[in-house]
Amino acid sequence: MKRSLLLLWALVFSVSALAAIDTYEFDTEEQRARFYQLSNELRCPKCQNQNIADSNSPIANDLRREIFRMLDDGQSNDQIVDFMVMRYGEFVRYKPALTAQTAVLWFAPAFFLLAGLLGLVVMLRRRQRALRSAAGQHLNAEEQQRLKSLLEKKSSHD
Repeated sequence: MKRSLLLLWALVFSVSALAAIDTYEFDTEEQRARFYQLSNELRCPKCQNQNIADSNSPIANDLRREIFRMLDDGQSNDQIVDFMVMRYGEFVRYKPALTAQTAVLWFAPAFFLLAGLLGLVVMLRRRQRALRSAAGQHLNAEEQQRLKSLLEKKSSHD
């Protein structure tokens, strides 16, 4: 019983693994390279953090078929990417084009890095200034006398 159940599970998993493989017949190696390049550059709209080459979602399968069809029709990479962006928005690209809408995506990381570095420099300078001012403050004669008397009282009590 256990053996037949194990064999059934193995059969189910092997069939489902084979079902996820797409096979396309390309006319040239250049087409094949372009297909894989585009599949790796475009993001799956459903998975959001996977490219369509790695995703097994139905929409990723459809997008791979569409890329294959458009390559077979002789369209350029730019035409294919423009079509996908028009259909799914700029989100479908892992590297969005630099436009007014995507400027934040491109420049925000650099801005926050520079702001963090500036904050660090300001904190370090304030700390150095505080240390210098503390080291530069000496006790006057009256304060030295009071400190000496306090230390003598303490040593006499011990």
